[in-house]
Amino acid sequence: MAADALSVVPASVLRNLSDKLYEKRKNAALEVEGIVKQLTGAGDHDKISAVINLLANEFTYSPQANHRKGGLIGLAAATVGLTSEAAQHLEQIVPPVLNSFSDQDSRVRYYACEALYNIAKVVRGDFIVFFNQIFDALCKLSADSDANVQSAAHLLDRLVKQDIVTESDQFSIEEFIPLLRERMNVLNPYVRQFLVGWITVLDSVPDIDMLGFLPDFLDGLFNMLSDSSHEIRQQADSALSEFLQEIKNSPSVDYGRMAEILVQRAASPDEFTRLTAITWINEFVKLGGDQLVPYYADILGAILPCISDKEEKIRVVARETNEELRAIKADPAEGFDVGAILSIARRQLSSEWEATRIEALHWISTLLNRHRAEVLCFLNDIFETLLKALSDPSDEVVLLVLEVHACIAKDPMHFRQLVVFLVHNFRVDISLLEKRGALIIRRLCVLLDAERVYRELSTILEGEADLDFACIMVQALNLILLTSSELSELRDLLKQSLVNSAGKDLFVSLYASWCHSPMAIISLCLLAQTYQHASVVIQSLVEEDINVKFLVQLDKLIRLLETPIFAYLRLQLLEPGRYTWLLKALNGLLMLLPQQSAAFKILRTRLKTVPSYSFNGDQIKRTPSGNPYSQILQHMPSGSHISEDGDVNQDVTKSSLHNGINFSSRLQQFEQMQRQHRVHTKAQLLAQSRNNSTFSSKEIQRPEEPGQQSSGSDINRPPSRSSRRGPGQLQL
Repeated sequence: MAADALSVVPASVLRNLSDKLYEKRKNAALEVEGIVKQLTGAGDHDKISAVINLLANEFTYSPQANHRKGGLIGLAAATVGLTSEAAQHLEQIVPPVLNSFSDQDSRVRYYACEALYNIAKVVRGDFIVFFNQIFDALCKLSADSDANVQSAAHLLDRLVKQDIVTESDQFSIEEFIPLLRERMNVLNPYVRQFLVGWITVLDSVPDIDMLGFLPDFLDGLFNMLSDSSHEIRQQADSALSEFLQEIKNSPSVDYGRMAEILVQRAASPDEFTRLTAITWINEFVKLGGDQLVPYYADILGAILPCISDKEEKIRVVARETNEELRAIKADPAEGFDVGAILSIARRQLSSEWEATRIEALHWISTLLNRHRAEVLCFLNDIFETLLKALSDPSDEVVLLVLEVHACIAKDPMHFRQLVVFLVHNFRVDISLLEKRGALIIRRLCVLLDAERVYRELSTILEGEADLDFACIMVQALNLILLTSSELSELRDLLKQSLVNSAGKDLFVSLYASWCHSPMAIISLCLLAQTYQHASVVIQSLVEEDINVKFLVQLDKLIRLLETPIFAYLRLQLLEPGRYTWLLKALNGLLMLLPQQSAAFKILRTRLKTVPSYSFNGDQIKRTPSGNPYSQILQHMPSGSHISEDGDVNQDVTKSSLHNGINFSSRLQQFEQMQRQHRVHTKAQLLAQSRNNSTFSSKEIQRPEEPGQQSSGSDINRPPSRSSRRGPGQLQL
């Protein structure tokens, strides 16, 4: 073979082909072109092959750079000489040239580009069989360190794209896509420009379906949106915009695979990437239909954080997308995964952003309304998170959580579970009761019926083992009952306790747990107008019951008596003859208050306004005494007894059983509960005393003088800011 080549190519030509001077190499190449052209005319392809092999083996693979340069220019010249016959020799010509693309000498790489350019100009469409290898080589050269090589590679690249691939009917997009996919995450800016250029050109070819392969390189395009080069970002954005327009106009698109990519890109730290991703998701939600059902949870997971994005444009698109997604009524039977959606919503309830937490709750509420049975199956997975959300710093979030809880609690079993967990949360986090207790209880009363809520709470607290917590909780509930507008109907019902069976049942239901707090019981009796029992309860109090905490609660009650809620009670004082036990109860409270306290002065001032007259038939007689009891009792018929205010009853045996309420039994219940509290308090003091005894003598405080307040018990001093506070300190 070598002999055949040497027989047709003069030694001088071969010598000049490896000369260091370009002009000599060029002239030698022209002679090679002429020789090959003659051989082609003669049809002597064997000798042509021999010449090509000589140029490849002895020159392009030579260790001498000038030889390699000459070999490349010689192969290009041989191709030109072959003209239309070149296709059958491409297997010999192209590989040596492609091999030279990785030559260590930049000039050799440059001549390789020039040679392949000339070869491509001759063979055109036949060149396509080497497309993958050429594309790989061009991809590398696009990032070449030598500017001249880059420039030559760009010229070759433009020729291959515009004059070969776009005109060829043999180009295989299926074989090309794996090459493209492998290189899409390269960070080199020149390579990125090269790749985007190819994507754009191929997408413009009518016969090439780039949209069908978009999922293969979509992630790479999104990756380029955050490139440091403005030009690359712009090119990637332009390509993506074009593809999105094609998606809108295409009847068949693989939304699923792309949705997975978009979900990841929506969480990108780059603002422009997030905006583009959420814009695509928005269009997908509008266009995707049933295809996107399995991906709803992932899409929601991408949307919810973007609702709170720092960039307004992203927030606007995310909110619109969220509304579009929620408006779609998918069916679990069609693949809609309720559990997955709930899992995403539950996770986003821990978001640091309020807007995201709010939308997560809206989703849970929506699912409850549409797919209640399915949601309840996953209740154990979300219930604890929903309870924790009651401690959220946002009032709007707390109110929405309560709506969700109320929706769940429509079932009696879940209602009981909610209230039990709620009490448990208040117990383990007393600050929740202090900060949110009133808001939570009031809202639940609106959503779930106040009487139902209060009855359930009372049942739970009646058997509460933590007596300190029970007392605080009852005081909180009592204050809410006395002050909240949402509970006005409940107060009206309690006012009917002596004449209405429903009111009586409610009074008895609350009484059992209200026994934890003397002041709560007294308040309940005043509200229910069971004034005689209130007076008896006051009389039953012992020394240990009247501590600082009790007096603080009493102070609050006295001030509440001056509010519009107790206007009916103040008006009843206009009839002292009828409401004797009310007067006695109020005077009993007055006697418990320290005379120098503001509450004492308020109540004493009120009682001084009680008319100093009583009724005797049609006559109104003023009496000289200032004691309302003496004024009233001296005009009572002989032998009569007062069972409850407003009801003069001749039969004293009925006084303890009014409208079915056994007040004697209730009093025993109250006294028994108070004994438990006193025993509990003494046990606490004893335990504290034992703990103090373990300290060194230097750490033990001197006993206080008689009459000084003891510092050893919380019972005998006002609660500190860090201690458990009474309900009066709740934020109502």
